[in-house]
Amino acid sequence: MQNKEAPVGAVPASGDNELAELGLAAAAAAIRDGDITSEAYSAALLRRAWRYSELNSFITIDESAVLSAAEQADKSRAAGSRAPFLGVPIGVKDSYSTRDLPTTLGVRTLDGFTPAEDADVVGSIKNAGGIVFGKNNLVEMSWGLTGHNSRYGQVKNPYDAAHVPGGSSSGAGASVAARIVPAALGGDTVGSIRVPASLSGVVGFKPTTGRWPSRGIAPVSRTLDTAGILARSVDDVALIDQVVTKNAAAPLSDRSDLQGARFAYAPRQHMELIDADIETHFKSALLRLQDAGAEVVEIDLGEDFSALTERIAWSLFFRETMEAVTEFLRQNDFPVSFYGIYHDLKPELKGAWGHLVLPSGQGYISEETYEAALSVDRPELQRRLGKIFTHSGFDALLFPTTPSPAPLIEQRSMFTVAGEEVRDLFLAKNTVPASGAGLPGISIPIGLTGHGLPIGLEIDGAHGHDRKLLDLARRVESLFDALPAPA
Repeated sequence: MQNKEAPVGAVPASGDNELAELGLAAAAAAIRDGDITSEAYSAALLRRAWRYSELNSFITIDESAVLSAAEQADKSRAAGSRAPFLGVPIGVKDSYSTRDLPTTLGVRTLDGFTPAEDADVVGSIKNAGGIVFGKNNLVEMSWGLTGHNSRYGQVKNPYDAAHVPGGSSSGAGASVAARIVPAALGGDTVGSIRVPASLSGVVGFKPTTGRWPSRGIAPVSRTLDTAGILARSVDDVALIDQVVTKNAAAPLSDRSDLQGARFAYAPRQHMELIDADIETHFKSALLRLQDAGAEVVEIDLGEDFSALTERIAWSLFFRETMEAVTEFLRQNDFPVSFYGIYHDLKPELKGAWGHLVLPSGQGYISEETYEAALSVDRPELQRRLGKIFTHSGFDALLFPTTPSPAPLIEQRSMFTVAGEEVRDLFLAKNTVPASGAGLPGISIPIGLTGHGLPIGLEIDGAHGHDRKLLDLARRVESLFDALPAPA
């Protein structure tokens, strides 16, 4: 973790743990009501960041800037400010441009580079009174699901440091789970918010694609990418969503029951190969929903569903990277070219780009295959998933966010699930469809495996119905005990 100043106190102050347990909305309310100061809260989180620095969840934290912003927030509060996030520090994935902090995209080539402007989402957070706590570690160029970064270190899972935290928003998920920050901005292309949320035991929200602004965020695929958020409650996610989208809609309802709610689940597509603990918790979750008054119905999305969704996701993911990254670097005045980044990537990622991303690569997606994915396959996926909500009248689609818990770091590239060897891309098997169709999806923690690793439940909603999804997710969340803080 790079840092511009010495740590704020070597020993945790009394009450730091209590402050760190505050969620985003609770911390904002406590600061607004004068129960705590932003300066005291921020200092406690900074001490916690140092205490858990071995997780490698941050690349950069400027402590003096955090404390200065906190001091200013306290002055603003005394002057009458009621900004939604006044004085609350928030983590930011290092794929977001930040005017006052270096933005590396996770690669050595950009080490120390500071952009001239904030990404639009970062600007929204600052305008709402939030403080950028630091830049979260991530997989290089957001290309990966396990949290490995050759330059800035492997991010570790707070529930067991021998395991991966998920990726590519790896540091975001780990820092929220470890109570270093109450929330962190992430990015999701095929599951890069929802996978780390599931594996690290936090809430992760992927909005409807295109709903959140994307300017100033390093891309992978213009068709699949979306910004989003990781936090420790659905209420906190909903508050950030309301601010970022400038949505003046009413807050989430106070209902806690699920009377009248209708859920679909498709075990043939989402549970064909699954860890035993994950399967047990998921089936138990379905029973809880039914006990709370919901209707839960098994459906089948088609024999070709997995092949269809993977063909869409990976065709767009691989084919759009070069053009998207090149355009982003140019538009945002980053002092490097696409090839400058490519030539300095870690060997395994450079090999993948050389094979799949560069037009000269043997695995480069043909124009015909790419156009078919966009104009034929994607509309079919959107039609098939859309029918769940429009024709069948379901409120949401449920499934285990990841079909396995977090694998060991030493087995991050290849691991075993239910006796079968799988590659790391298997972690995104269930999250890929919502990305391909552009649907909103949210992962909430529903328990721990027998080995103490988090398990996530994903709830996908209809396109554009994000607030309805968040309200439903809050009601589902209320049925489950909050996960204990990592030891």
